[in-house]
Order: sequence, then structure tokens, then C-alpha cells
Amino acid sequence: MAKQHSDRQALQQSEFAGRLFADYQGGGEMPLAGYATLLGIYNAAFAGLLLAVKQTGRQLPKQFSYADLVLLSLSTYKLSRIISKDRVTSPLRAPFTEYEGPAGASEVKEKVRGDGMQRAVGDLLTCPWCLGPWVAGALAVGLIFRPRATRLLGGVFAAVAVSDFLQHATAALKKTEQ
Repeated sequence: MAKQHSDRQALQQSEFAGRLFADYQGGGEMPLAGYATLLGIYNAAFAGLLLAVKQTGRQLPKQFSYADLVLLSLSTYKLSRIISKDRVTSPLRAPFTEYEGPAGASEVKEKVRGDGMQRAVGDLLTCPWCLGPWVAGALAVGLIFRPRATRLLGGVFAAVAVSDFLQHATAALKKTEQ
């Protein structure tokens, strides 16, 4: 009896969710339930980390210094790009993507595959803009719990981001000289 009630309730919730998103354009292109799950995971993880900060007696910074803001910005950019586009990190994305070809500068072009949660994770892992908040959040928490290690790691990836810019600038200059 309780199982039937539970099954009926789950079906009603599913039908409600179906009606709730029925008129949203994008249909199968956008796995809304998967996206909602990822949003829930992000928010729960962030809330859990804030609770951990409180329980350990640590303090949230009153503000970011300009140096930390620049460091977080550059390292978030580069880490998000490495995770989502780099040839070497393709094994992380492989369960969720299909290789399409090279995309220049050691990056690859991939097509997201699957549906539901597989598609949602694939969309996240192939989008540097989408990954930005996840990476920035992790780095910000790192600044609270392990500031020296996080600044070192952030500095390395910020240096790589500046190096990439200089590599592209050099290549562009060489093209104009020809």
C-alpha cells in the first residue's frame, strides 16, 4: 500500500515537472532536469563549504584584494579552458562527448552526447563559461582553507593564461609580417 502511494506520488511529481517545463523552447536540446540537478549540486556544495567554514571557526574574507581578484580571474579562465577544451583533459570529458577534431592551440572540438544527466554534465564540461562559477567557487574556498597553496596554484594557471595570450600575440605578429 505504501509503495503504491509512493509510486503514485512520484508519477504525479513527474507529470507536474513535465507540465512545468512543457512550454519551454529547447525541448530535447536542453536537459532541464539534469541542469536542475547540477544547480542543486553546486548550491549544496557551496552551502556545505560555507557550513564547514563556520564549523572550523574560519572567517570569510570581508573582501577580495585586487591581487586575489586578478589571480582568481586569470586562473579561473585558464582552468575552465583546460578542463573544457584541452586535448590532455579529453579523458575527463570522453564519457560525455564525442571527438570531432582539433580546434587549434592544443584544443579539441567535441560534440556532447547522450541525454538527461549525461547530456547535462557534457554541456557543463565542454563550456568554459559554464565551468567558470564551479572553478571560481573552488578557488575561493581554497583561499579560505589553504590560501598559500591556492595562491601558488592560481599563480601557475594565471601565468599560463598570460603566456597563452603572448603566444597568440606573437603568432598574430608573425602573420602580419608575412
